[in-house]
Amino acid sequence: MTLRLILAGLGVRGRHWAEVITRSGRAEIAAYVDPNPAMQARAAEQYGARPAFATLDEALDALSAEGIGGLVLANPPIGRDAQVNACAERGIPMLIEKPLGLSVAEAASLVRTAASASTALMVGLNFRYLGVTRAMMELFASGTIGQPSFARFTYERYRDGNRPDLNKYPLTMDQPMLWEQSIHHFDLMRYVYGSDPVSVMSHTWNPPWSMYESDANVAALFEMGTGMIVNYQGTWQSGWQEPAFEWRTDCTNGVSLQHNQFGELSFARKHDTTPTPIELPPHELWITETSGLLEAFLNHVLDGAPLECSGRDHLVSLAMVEACALSSRQKRSVLLAEILHGM
Repeated sequence: MTLRLILAGLGVRGRHWAEVITRSGRAEIAAYVDPNPAMQARAAEQYGARPAFATLDEALDALSAEGIGGLVLANPPIGRDAQVNACAERGIPMLIEKPLGLSVAEAASLVRTAASASTALMVGLNFRYLGVTRAMMELFASGTIGQPSFARFTYERYRDGNRPDLNKYPLTMDQPMLWEQSIHHFDLMRYVYGSDPVSVMSHTWNPPWSMYESDANVAALFEMGTGMIVNYQGTWQSGWQEPAFEWRTDCTNGVSLQHNQFGELSFARKHDTTPTPIELPPHELWITETSGLLEAFLNHVLDGAPLECSGRDHLVSLAMVEACALSSRQKRSVLLAEILHGM
């Protein structure tokens, strides 16, 4: 079977999705949705002519009898209620880019809407499908270096928000580093360590040269449910244009070391003098891991496999973001249960 998908949002991320869906043997683009006619024209030129609409409602009304099998929503995380409601009413499965909403309460409302209609809602957490992510999980599962005990996660980047190939809305959103970038890292912590956080102490701030209206720097200390401690520092406004990444996990009998967010994984046992590299599969930037995400969505919708990256699960990662912001404002440690209470 081939799943016919509406692709809504034709910006930077939407073009990645168009490429991945076009390459898939089990999915096809049924229609484009974007309010910008120039975006519609560019998508048609690059990925083939399709019906194009300014809004999702217009597309759903026009294609109601066309056998639409799903929605890929790649627009900014602002005002998604109407789009989720429209798909839930029609029983259309949804794959929505992260973050699902800009608060846990907002995202939880969308999750409830989909659940009440028994409609699948998957969140686009593509970093879970990186080869390096899967290899790290396999390393921990093998027992080669023992069990994770504490970790340091560092992400440093000078993100020029004015570049034409980047989305502009983060320039003015509240806590852009947390909501747009750290959300990926926090989700990876939960996924790789197989544990949810219990508490966090955090501080966010903006360096004097920042082009972002809100804080572009984050420092956080998480305590996970297993008792392990994760020390996190992330910035979108580094003082140097060269990016840096290090995710080190100290285990009972060694360490894992990741030096690139898309690869470069190695490990060392306690008394090794040099780390041992781990061979990883080939990776095409933004395409390989997005293809894995699409395949998981297709496996659920077409084959009945369990839903991965569910909206309900995503609420915990969003709670980590919200807890960091609250901790910074109130200058105190925040329990994740405070954020998730009643969700």
